[in-house]
Amino acid sequence: MGITKLADLVRSEAPDAISHKDISDYSGKTIALDTSIIMQQFRKALPSSQRLTLSGLFFRTLTFLEHDIKPVFVFDGTPPGEKMSTLEKRAEADGRTFTNYSGVASTQTKNCIDLLKLLGVPVVQAPADAEARCAQLVKSGLVDAVASEDMDTLPFGATTLIRGFNASKDSEVREYSLEKLLDKLKITQKEFVDLCILLGCDYCDKIAGLGPKRALDLIQKHRTIEEVVLHVNRKTHPVPQFWKYEAARKLFLEPPKIDSPDLYWTEPDEEALVNFLSHGHIKAMRVRKRLTEFHLNRKNLREEREKSKGCKQTRMEDFFRVTRKREATVNAAESSSGKGKRPKTK
Repeated sequence: MGITKLADLVRSEAPDAISHKDISDYSGKTIALDTSIIMQQFRKALPSSQRLTLSGLFFRTLTFLEHDIKPVFVFDGTPPGEKMSTLEKRAEADGRTFTNYSGVASTQTKNCIDLLKLLGVPVVQAPADAEARCAQLVKSGLVDAVASEDMDTLPFGATTLIRGFNASKDSEVREYSLEKLLDKLKITQKEFVDLCILLGCDYCDKIAGLGPKRALDLIQKHRTIEEVVLHVNRKTHPVPQFWKYEAARKLFLEPPKIDSPDLYWTEPDEEALVNFLSHGHIKAMRVRKRLTEFHLNRKNLREEREKSKGCKQTRMEDFFRVTRKREATVNAAESSSGKGKRPKTK
């Protein structure tokens, strides 16, 4: 779920915090991916097919790599205790029973990890939620941005969030700047976390009937949840009994301290990939064909980027592309970078 209606609030109150991009804009960048989101997208397309999840991950990862994007796939660990109630409700809504309280990796997840290793990309195991670990990687300077559909990477402190990063040619890639967002809303990171808790997050209940604009007004005026509770009308907006907002706040602001991972990228292991995927997932001929295309596409894209270096004249099609996207941002408004050393590639 992420943060309820946060994306809508950003579009209406801080549209300048959103910029529209193409996948090619991230060439040479290191991007942490919230892998559970990617797997959910593939599972929704065909819930009963493990084959679809692995083939989708294979094709999407190669598209990132041929654009010289360095992906880092981050997997969920043990869910925080504060999130269990939310996970149980989601499972019930899907007609199933939630049982994985320990966060043990499923067979499908293990197969995805094996596939990614054969593709030569790093895999990071989060101690708890992947989005929190992704945010840590950005803040530590190991990656340039987080790619996730969940907006809660922002209250976790990710300086740059990318949504719609699915490798499709016609996808609308949107980049959110936390710095611009806080500046426009005129609140601090801690106040932003309190705002997100008021909007509704995965770790505790929210004040009933409190809409996003009203929640923002209250935080801008009173600055903390404690002060908001003193001034909110409890008849129209009842405060939850035994409200665990402090625990939620701590999860966002005080993630567990763990060592930074060593990130390495290698060339895909073609023969191992053919052997792995041809056993009930993708035909060997199709795997080889895509790998051949990958090497050719990467070579051509690198040559195009080299040719474009130093070229100051803007191409006509680029001008119109940017104009349309800027126009989209304006319409949205009317309707309502971490730095550090980069790991070397082996």
